[in-house]
Amino acid sequence: MKKVVSPVRSRQSQSVALPARQDSEAARTRRVYLLGNPDKQEAEAVLDEVRSFASSRCTVVGASLDRDGRAAAASKPDRIVVLGGDGTLIGVARSLGEHQVPLIGVNVGKLGFLAEFSLEELKRHFNRALVDDSLISRRTVLQISVQSDGAVKDSSLAINDCVIQAGPPFRIINLGIAINGEHLTDVGGDGLIVCTPSGSTAHNLSAGGPIMQPDVDAIILTPLNPHSLTHKPLVVDRESVIDIVASTVNEGTTAIIDGQVSYALRPGDRVTVQRFSSDFLLVRNPQHAKWHNLMTKLHWGQSPTYE
Repeated sequence: MKKVVSPVRSRQSQSVALPARQDSEAARTRRVYLLGNPDKQEAEAVLDEVRSFASSRCTVVGASLDRDGRAAAASKPDRIVVLGGDGTLIGVARSLGEHQVPLIGVNVGKLGFLAEFSLEELKRHFNRALVDDSLISRRTVLQISVQSDGAVKDSSLAINDCVIQAGPPFRIINLGIAINGEHLTDVGGDGLIVCTPSGSTAHNLSAGGPIMQPDVDAIILTPLNPHSLTHKPLVVDRESVIDIVASTVNEGTTAIIDGQVSYALRPGDRVTVQRFSSDFLLVRNPQHAKWHNLMTKLHWGQSPTYE
């Protein structure tokens, strides 16, 4: 019998939070690594403050100003505290590859959509963030490969999205799209966004794509300014393998991963997007409701003013 998979379901742990005293006792056994964005002027001072605070509550196995989390993961921590903005958090998560560790994001940046904790909130909820696995949100990661003449020339993971943009001289590009080996459509326009539910509130949102709950099992395809009235955003199962062929492109056409990694595309190049074997693990702020950031930071659902 074929297994039926619901396209929308939660994958969060169902464990129950411990009483505060038990949280404190359990936290002492936890191993924590601290990472800070080296490009943020205030990150070093915040890193020192968190290290001083955390050392009396858990085992701090390391601390560094670095966006590469591989050395941190090698120390086998139970949590990695990331001090920076959303970009820092995304970069660390991507660098972890298959060795994903639950990340606690402390916002030392601007928006703080993924980095949910302020410094004061981290201190207030530190023990619970270390021990309560029900706070861990499991999120889809995409694996992106760029093939030229049948050989893979570049590859990367994507926490948010892979965006193919027309680039200079900004003429319409044409992309052939196939899902699971079956041709779906050819779309002409400014490009295409393929994103995770986590990335649905990034470039995808600005392009008119759907907002999705982060732990939904899905991948989103959103055409960028398609020269058509029929090409609309599409949501597919996260096990789908998506092939995008660069049929007609410009000299500056580029595949951009999470806004941080770029690959130039040439005519005939193929971009393959599929689910990565490991999920991105993000520790939620227990002080916030599930839709807190959407409503308070992006002001979703806010009524119009009549003044």
